[in-house]
Amino acid sequence: MLKSRRTSESVTEGHPDKVADRISDAVLDHVISDDPDAHVACETFLTTGLVLVGGEITTSTYVDVGEIVRNVLSEIGYDRPGLGFHYLDCAVLSAIKEQSTDIQDAVDRASESRSSASIDPYDTIGAGDQGIVFGYACTETDTLMPLPIVLAHGLTRRLASVRKDETLPFLRPDGKSQVTVEYEGDRPARVATVLIAAQHAPEIEAADLSASIVEHVIRPVLGEWLDEGTEILVNSSGRFVIGGPASDAGVTGRKIIVDTYGGFGSHGGGAFSGKDPTKVDRSGSYMARYVAKNLVSADLAKRVEVQIAYAIGRAAPLAVNVDTMGTGTPNDAVLRKAVLDVFDFRPGAIIDRFDLKRPIYSPLSAYGHFGRADLDLPWERTDEVDALRQALA
Repeated sequence: MLKSRRTSESVTEGHPDKVADRISDAVLDHVISDDPDAHVACETFLTTGLVLVGGEITTSTYVDVGEIVRNVLSEIGYDRPGLGFHYLDCAVLSAIKEQSTDIQDAVDRASESRSSASIDPYDTIGAGDQGIVFGYACTETDTLMPLPIVLAHGLTRRLASVRKDETLPFLRPDGKSQVTVEYEGDRPARVATVLIAAQHAPEIEAADLSASIVEHVIRPVLGEWLDEGTEILVNSSGRFVIGGPASDAGVTGRKIIVDTYGGFGSHGGGAFSGKDPTKVDRSGSYMARYVAKNLVSADLAKRVEVQIAYAIGRAAPLAVNVDTMGTGTPNDAVLRKAVLDVFDFRPGAIIDRFDLKRPIYSPLSAYGHFGRADLDLPWERTDEVDALRQALA
């Protein structure tokens, strides 16, 4: 049988880019917890000794950005000396202004409501930007996610867990994983290579670090996917003492493949963190995943990609496409018609369906926005399976 390999990576919550995502989503959560209708586009940049929070926020409430930033840094683990970055010692700068009134008007008064007598409330909320978004689902795992990204996230979550519970007290917040899965045809067969990069205290020896990571992180997560031929790499660059923002700058939205499907399917390029749900980069992507997952759960395809295209200020999408990559029954054109019969892709409808105007976003800032069995995410539900089957009857 033809063999192939696919690789995905993940990063810990202490990776600089993920710290930036967490801060942006924490600001968003604090704003919409008091003002659900706020417009938020919050970006974060951090480097040695500095956190800069900028972007556009239009809201009736007030949040203490400095306090939010320091709480996030402390929770992640930048709360001890010797890390090169400390939650109490870093400077926090805020450069936030109100959202452009041109954009705000386009979102609050969609073109459909301006050009017709429609009284449908979902015609009044326009997309917060133009763009394309994608959702993906497949039968490789129980969560209908690709196996490589599931395993990669499992490793980074485990790195954070054994650091925080002090099973491995020499670990520090920054870290990465990378998993290469070997496939036989379309079926994952084994893990061919696993790579861990773990920030650590200077006193730990490389051999002891590697043995501990294998015992407490790699084997518990990968289990039966490992075999005698699996190549295991731990800190392949050597020492990894200097890490986090002291080593690399972090920026919101720079880990979009980690946030989604690990390189499977397509990506429209838009990031999620720090954006309120009128931004279809976020809400549209959640909807696309929801549709894809319901299609697979209904046994209508083994893997599927859903694409949605939006125009700023317009409620109805410009296009919705379904691609089952040759695994769908019936064909893609028939499935697309059923999808359009069952699902409403207007931003207002998506916001209401998933109840997105609430502070649920901080936990999503690390370890992915999809396939999260640890969270009750509405876009992960499969409650439209019967409706899809009925639409095809």
